[in-house]
Order: sequence, then C-alpha cells, then structure tokens
Amino acid sequence: MSELALYGGTPVFEKRIGYGRQYIDDADIQAVVSVLKSDFLTCGPKIEEAEQKLCAITGAKHAVLVSNGTAALHAACYAAGIGEGDEVITTPITFAASANCVLYCGGTPVFADLNPETYNIDPEKIEEKITERTKAVIAVDFTGQAAELGRIREICRRHHLILIEDAAHALGTKYDGIPVGNIADLTTFSFHPVKTCTAGEGGAILTNEDALYQKLTLFRTHGITRAPEAMDRPSEGGWYYQQLELGFNYRMTDLQAALLASQLDKLEAFGTRRKELVKRYDDAFSKMPELTIQKEIPQSDTVRHLYLLQLKLEMLRCTRREAFEALQAEGVGVNVHYIPVYSFPYYQKLGYEMGSCPNAEHLYERLISIPLFYSMTDEEANQVIAAVQKVIHYFKA
Repeated sequence: MSELALYGGTPVFEKRIGYGRQYIDDADIQAVVSVLKSDFLTCGPKIEEAEQKLCAITGAKHAVLVSNGTAALHAACYAAGIGEGDEVITTPITFAASANCVLYCGGTPVFADLNPETYNIDPEKIEEKITERTKAVIAVDFTGQAAELGRIREICRRHHLILIEDAAHALGTKYDGIPVGNIADLTTFSFHPVKTCTAGEGGAILTNEDALYQKLTLFRTHGITRAPEAMDRPSEGGWYYQQLELGFNYRMTDLQAALLASQLDKLEAFGTRRKELVKRYDDAFSKMPELTIQKEIPQSDTVRHLYLLQLKLEMLRCTRREAFEALQAEGVGVNVHYIPVYSFPYYQKLGYEMGSCPNAEHLYERLISIPLFYSMTDEEANQVIAAVQKVIHYFKA
C-alpha cells in the first residue's frame, strides 16, 4: 500500500491542480484589448452583443447582463415582486446567494430538502413547503444538472408561483432538449472564473416576458431611465432622465462583456470537453464501492460545472476531513460544495434550525468536489483518479 503524502509519502501531483480554472485564449485577449482601444469601457456596444449571444444560445427573448451572479439573483427576485411577507422556496445545498437574494427583497427563504440521488431540490418537498405566503420557487441546477424542471413548473403553475431558475452552474445544459435559460420565468447565470464561460465576474438574467425585462433593465441602473415613453412627464432635453424606482448600480462593463462574448463562442467546445472528463471520472469511480457518484436524470443533457464524490464513510476508516486533507496533500485541489445555507450563524440567528433538511445534511457530511475544467488534460484527469484511488484504498475499512 502506497504511503499517503499526508503521512510523508510521495504526492501524486508534483504541482497542485485546482478544482476549477478559467480558459483564456488569444481571441479572448484580443476582444478585451479592442475595448481598451475603443471609446467605451462601460455602457457600450459589447453589452448588447453579449446579451444577443445569450439569447441566440438559449432561445430566450431577453437577456440582461449584470455585475455578478448574486446581482442577477437579486434582480430576478425584484422583478418577481418578492417583498415583505413573501416566502420563496429553495434548496439548502447551494451558494448562500440563492437564499440571500430573497432576504435582500424583504422576503423569507424556505428550505426544501433535496433528492439524495441527484442532489437537486426534490419537487415533492417543494410542494410540502407551500403556504398561502409562498410567492416563488428558486430551483438551483446544482453542479450543472438541470433540476426536475417539468415537475417544478407544473407545481408552480398549479399554485400560481413564479419560477426562478438559478442556473449559475448550468450554462449549456438542456432540459428535454430545451436550453436552460428558456424554461423558467426568470433564469440567472454566473460568469465567475470557475464557471463554464467567464467574464471575470458577471451575471445575467434571461426571460421571455417583456414586463419582467423592463423591470430588470431599470433595476440594474439605479431605477433610472432616459426612455421618454417610461417617464411621467415630457423630457426637458437630451440631458434629461428620471429615477422611477430604487434600483442598484449592477451594470457590467464593456471589458467584461467583450470577454464573455468571446467565451460564448467556445461554449460548445467547453461543454464537450467537460462531458468527456465527467465520463472518464464516472467510469473510474462507479467501480469503487466506497464512493457514490451523482445520479443524472434522463431529461438533463448536462454540462457539468462541478464533479462531486460522496464518501460512504461506513466503508472507510476516516472522516471526510481526513480524506479531504489527504487528497490535498496529494496535490489535488479539492473543495466542498456546499455547506447547508441554514446552518450558517446568520441564518441560525434568524431562527432556522438544524434537522429541517436531513437529506441535505447527510450529503454535506460526505461530499468532496474534485477538479473539473476545460483545459484539464487526460493525464491530469488520470492523476486525479489515481490520487482518489490511493486515498480511498488507504482508508478502506
């Protein structure tokens, strides 16, 4: 048995590999340089260009770029009319922004448990949480796999709820052949560097509803408009504008939009490569009884953002922390996605209690995320597999 690097053995990787990494090529660099040489660094033509590309990719009628994925979620909740007294159902296994965005608008997040096989929110648990105060559902496409959108849409239709899809992980994913972004009432994306396409930072909200689109564009620019048809009195001249609502400065720069537009041209290649790596991992890890891999629903043609391993701790002589630290010592940049949102001190002070979503809590205690990104080579993927096999074999009960 090979000695673990954690205990003085030779690590699998000489140089640490991260769990995620952006891919930037010459076309991306030139796109940004062209903006630096132009008249517009922000509020220029690249915003509309990237928005149009998102619409072309997804089939959605409208796309609104904003400064980051959290801003996208905030804007979506605002456009959905979330306010004081409203409840919004979402999953606890997600980044905190999926719930924080409800609080920003004065609403109350309600956490529904997840499907223990797919790790996405369970539609039956959503229905159990609906009350007369429920206004919307935020369904998260965790790891890039589409949530059970057909069932969730039907629940929302029956109960007259707005469906917001947090697709921060899922750019390029399709559900029943329909691109994510063209299914929910409002869909949000993130363009953080570890996502499939990056703008450095950035986000977007997509919708097919004209009224929601108008609210979104107003919200990202302080609630200010120059459109004469939106004002309550005639324009006083070319300088004139009005603030109609209390909005935010959530604008994306042209520098970011240029990078995003260039990245979107590579989305198909990015998705194809991620699928190849996921298959390589699945083939290896499905043969290891000490591990559970995420189950895919047949409706989701998934471009995976994250690859998760679930440890069967009852078959191992270690805790999740020990396995995590052992993999780190082997040079594998592992992470954990995610800590249940309601377990954070802030949410505990708001009155949320542990035990409310037992599937989520059970899963959290066993999850480890391993590297997955476009520029990862087959050799690097094989080394990650070797490192996981080494650690699991060492700790096998």
